[in-house]
Amino acid sequence: MPVISFEGGKLDKDKKEELVKGFTEVAAKVTGIPKEAFYVYIKEYPEDSIGVGGLLLPDYLAKLGEGQ
Repeated sequence: MPVISFEGGKLDKDKKEELVKGFTEVAAKVTGIPKEAFYVYIKEYPEDSIGVGGLLLPDYLAKLGEGQ
């Protein structure tokens, strides 16, 4: 039972499906293990629970927007 895990911000159902499909296809191709053997876990975090460069993600993104 190979496991693939992904941690990131909130995603809609379509994006989750795309990630699961893509991760599984690539891992199966590279390893030769059948797609049906893979488990993919997605752990989502709210944006205000992610820090980048010492700032919460919304503040970091706002700061990036100021430089444009």
